[in-house]
Amino acid sequence: MKKVGWSSPKEESGGLAAILSAARHGLGKMGLVRTIKTLRAVNQQEGFDCPSCAWPDPTVPSAAEFCENGVKAVANAATRKRVTPEFFRRWSVVELGKQPDHWLNRQGRLTTPMVLHKGKDHYQPISWDTALRSVADHLRALSSPDRAVFYTSGRASNEAAFLFQLLARRFGTNNLPDCSNMCHESSGVALKETLGVGKGTVKLEDFSRADLILVIGQNPGTNHPRMLSTLEEAALRGAIIVHVNPLPEAGLSRFRNPQKLAAIVGKAVPLTRYFAQVRIGGDVAFLSAVMKQMLEAEENDPGNVLDRKFIHRYTQGFEELRSHLMSMSDERLVELSGVPSRVIEKIAQAIMRSDRIVACWAMGMTQHEHAVANIQSIVNLMLLKGCIGKPGAGVCPVRGHSNVQGDRTVGITSRPTIAFLEYLGNRFGFRPPLEPGLDTVDAIRAMHRGDIGVFLSLGGNFVSAAPDTTYTAEALSNCTLAAHVSTTLNRSHLTPGKESIILPCLARTERDVQRGRPQVLSVENSMGIVHGTTGVLEPASSDLRSEIWIVASLAARVLGEHSPWKHFAGDYDHIRSAIEEVIPGFDRYNELVRRPNGFALPNPACNRQFVTPSGKAQFTIHNPPSFRLDDGEYTMMTIRSHDQFNTEVYGLGDRYRGIKKGRNVIFLNPQDMKREGISAGQEVVITSLYDGESRSVQGFRAIPYPIPSRCAATYFPEANVLVPISHTASRSNTPASKSVVIRLD
Repeated sequence: MKKVGWSSPKEESGGLAAILSAARHGLGKMGLVRTIKTLRAVNQQEGFDCPSCAWPDPTVPSAAEFCENGVKAVANAATRKRVTPEFFRRWSVVELGKQPDHWLNRQGRLTTPMVLHKGKDHYQPISWDTALRSVADHLRALSSPDRAVFYTSGRASNEAAFLFQLLARRFGTNNLPDCSNMCHESSGVALKETLGVGKGTVKLEDFSRADLILVIGQNPGTNHPRMLSTLEEAALRGAIIVHVNPLPEAGLSRFRNPQKLAAIVGKAVPLTRYFAQVRIGGDVAFLSAVMKQMLEAEENDPGNVLDRKFIHRYTQGFEELRSHLMSMSDERLVELSGVPSRVIEKIAQAIMRSDRIVACWAMGMTQHEHAVANIQSIVNLMLLKGCIGKPGAGVCPVRGHSNVQGDRTVGITSRPTIAFLEYLGNRFGFRPPLEPGLDTVDAIRAMHRGDIGVFLSLGGNFVSAAPDTTYTAEALSNCTLAAHVSTTLNRSHLTPGKESIILPCLARTERDVQRGRPQVLSVENSMGIVHGTTGVLEPASSDLRSEIWIVASLAARVLGEHSPWKHFAGDYDHIRSAIEEVIPGFDRYNELVRRPNGFALPNPACNRQFVTPSGKAQFTIHNPPSFRLDDGEYTMMTIRSHDQFNTEVYGLGDRYRGIKKGRNVIFLNPQDMKREGISAGQEVVITSLYDGESRSVQGFRAIPYPIPSRCAATYFPEANVLVPISHTASRSNTPASKSVVIRLD
């Protein structure tokens, strides 16, 4: 085993190191000319949307509107390396399965449809016609449409996602799990119940007006680096940034903007004014403590702390929340949150002095058993201040995948509304299935039971992204067929069903030409803006097909209908016209998507119109979770390194956390290590404990880190094997990857 190196974590982000890292990845994978051509088109009106995170573009983007991790994602798609049939002849599935994710990622772009027949150990090339016919035959042979699962990654375009869900529902099932089930489903549930819409309520310009920005359970420096420029501008004009997280993160400490020479050679800009280092799972307690101080201050100075007019006119449940919070013990809230009372008081005072507040969060809030309570506690705080539906204020769930929000908007969901199904059925002349389908966790369980025959994935790396890796791999292997629409080799291809097929597709960086005409795709960012994306590079192989062509061609074979599928595959404007007829808010879609900056989808909550049963925003009541840990037990969360995006691992280091040459590490509090007799760098066995079951991994190195006592952190996806399939968020069924109880040996 390689010796993992580590040093003290960094206290600033960006700067020359980010430039050099981006250049190394770009030039190493694409070469000079290809790098220049590609990066000049990223996030530009005449170019393509970054395949990484969903942070929005400014109204007037800079010439270099990309970040370090965006360059890595683009280089991954535009690499000159190829995974050809010769590669698969050389490597068996078993041999490939022994390689780490980092190695698999470096092999390059898939070029040709491949099939792994039952009982064989090597993928073999297959024609498109044979591949699609085989998938269609497997689907038609199922005893019920509900024995198929149609999984979607958040990188699929709006157009591809809409066709994919149409195929699934014409086939007869709502089994449409997606990556949102594993990340932001809790946000959608929480916001829908309280504000009437499952999305955020801010636009990028609101950050330039905010008095205070709350960043909670999020690490922008690694997962959304372009957000740091927005935070930098806010900090320089005097806005207060509050960071709430179990780990101090370099990206929220000080920032050297790589696009500013003065920042590279001069002083870094301090971002965070206040840091609340909560224990893992302590967010509800922390927010409750802050709100209690606000309520107490309101009693002493009526009308000058809370927005009473907003509360009276637009909300319901205030008195119940006030009574609940005032009954709580200050000492108990401090204990459960892990945040000292003096820090809570300073942050509460800053919030009380602020009129316009933006609250941002990511998966540090959404992947807990109490995730919905986490987010609804944020909403409670924002409602107390009237910070919904006014300039410079609002809630902002920051999505990871570049179009996970758009995919949900156009119908990728296992629980569609009746209204959506009626519109869809009327437009296409069929009766969509009404029964809710399987989400990701329930789909894995069904596959494990043998209830699913065909698994079809539109992008993504299902096995690596999902919880309980061993269980998930066993589940996928039970399928008669697993078929993957993919750009690069990943772990899911090496965890085959009885038969597996790889359908290689165009990347967002590449030109998509149908019937001699360049096509435009569209995506939706974290703030509800839909805009176009057009690739600029020649496809990696002449044998690649667009996601839309693949879905439409498969649908024609499965359903025996060549029209309208051929119609859609030849001109994507026809798909957008259909979306316009089915989904409210897409009026003049084909016209507006071609305009600079695209268009905003309607969001009633932004106008203080709350589509809830009462017609008002809803305060909710939540008790802070109390984690009961026995001696020797810890609460572990999975995190991402700076050298990865979701399951794509670009390197074995984590520059900001000081890790070199390894990912099998566990971050622990130094005092906990001393008490356990664990030395720095020592190899440990990690065992997760849940519902009488245990799961273990070996060979993880213990790294001392400034993390709260009795807390631990490990990298995703390496530690996913420890996340129990049954341990999920209440009401959203999202895997609780941020609150796993473990023991160390």
